[in-house]
Amino acid sequence: MKILVVGGGGREHAIIRALKKSPACGEIWCAPGNGGIGYDAKCKDIKATDVEAMVAFAKEEAFDYVVVAQDDPLALGMVDALAAVGIPAFGPDKAAARIEASKVFSKNLMKKYGIPTADYETFSDPAKVMDYIRAKNKYPVVIKADGLALGKGVLICEDEAQAEAGVKEIMLDKKFGASGNQVVVEEFLTGPEVSVLSFTDGKVVKPMVSSMDHKRAEDNDTGLNTGGMGTIAPNPYYTPAVADRCMKEIFLPTIQAMAAEGCPFKGCLYFGLMITPDGPKVIEYNCRFGDPEAQVVLPLLESDLLTVMTACTNGTLADTEVKFSSGAAACVILASGGYPVQYEKGKEITGLTEGQLPGVADVTVYHAGTAVKGGKLVTAGGRVLGVTATAGDLPAALAKAYQAADQIHFDKLHRRSDIGRRALQALQAQK
Repeated sequence: MKILVVGGGGREHAIIRALKKSPACGEIWCAPGNGGIGYDAKCKDIKATDVEAMVAFAKEEAFDYVVVAQDDPLALGMVDALAAVGIPAFGPDKAAARIEASKVFSKNLMKKYGIPTADYETFSDPAKVMDYIRAKNKYPVVIKADGLALGKGVLICEDEAQAEAGVKEIMLDKKFGASGNQVVVEEFLTGPEVSVLSFTDGKVVKPMVSSMDHKRAEDNDTGLNTGGMGTIAPNPYYTPAVADRCMKEIFLPTIQAMAAEGCPFKGCLYFGLMITPDGPKVIEYNCRFGDPEAQVVLPLLESDLLTVMTACTNGTLADTEVKFSSGAAACVILASGGYPVQYEKGKEITGLTEGQLPGVADVTVYHAGTAVKGGKLVTAGGRVLGVTATAGDLPAALAKAYQAADQIHFDKLHRRSDIGRRALQALQAQK
């Protein structure tokens, strides 16, 4: 099969590396891709959000299958547009992608179908938001922009002043554009967070191995929120008992709710969960693979990814095996100094050959923000590389990932030194 992957970051690189293992995978392209992805796929410089140009390219190149990996093109209806020209794709259509594209839609869905989540109210009038928050007088309080905001439209406000500043930023200053026309105000939940990606064909849901993201820029979960500084899988807080509850109370009810609403979800549905004292609750849904969660989940997949993806598209997931290794994976993100605020690009990256670490077993380097300039690999983004290692257990995977990361260098490289520490403490406590 001739395949196109839409997007250009570490997640897309992880998808491409996994797809390439499939005997049915022929020529593979990525648009827009990036310098490092260019070692594994042909890249075409088309914006992921340019639905018209992407569909025209897919038609012209006669792709057999397209994987739409990014949230924006899914929300814009790229899967629908591809279907209209007869090209099958992995990912939800526009109506189903609302589960991520509109927080108001997803929260109302959970309320209607009794899916456990934080208490909330939705607003389109900034004055009413503050009236509600003052009346509740419970802090911290969470304010979320309704639409897509590059993972940054969620504010945790510790007091009234912060809440006022947050409402101003999202609704009045329109920091996230039209995404801030409506907001969701919800109670602050406490407990360990768990990410569970799942394959679904709209009827059946098959969860992948659980993972744990590390969002803050600095060690000990301090500093600014980022797109993710590292991940581990599996997540020790996601016990068999919790998994069982999630399947019964969250996963299946969500798939059934989407079907009942006339917008069945096909593709990868991401469940962002909080294991609260009252049991698991949904913090958010994503309509695609998480980044950098995909970088630890996909290396543990033992089944053929292309077979599983096409089963999601064709509605045959019930008859398709989805198997994961019993081992563990760890990903350490190498970022540009200053990320997630200001950072320089164009720094030469050393230590890699053809984008990978030569002669290092069970380690893959995923390229998130790299370019090739004058034959040299250079930095081209905030998150530059994801160094992922797999091993029999988490301590071994973490040791291997950090050892591998030590071999890669560029000016002003920034990384966290404590990825997986909380998971290791949880494993200790469970012994």
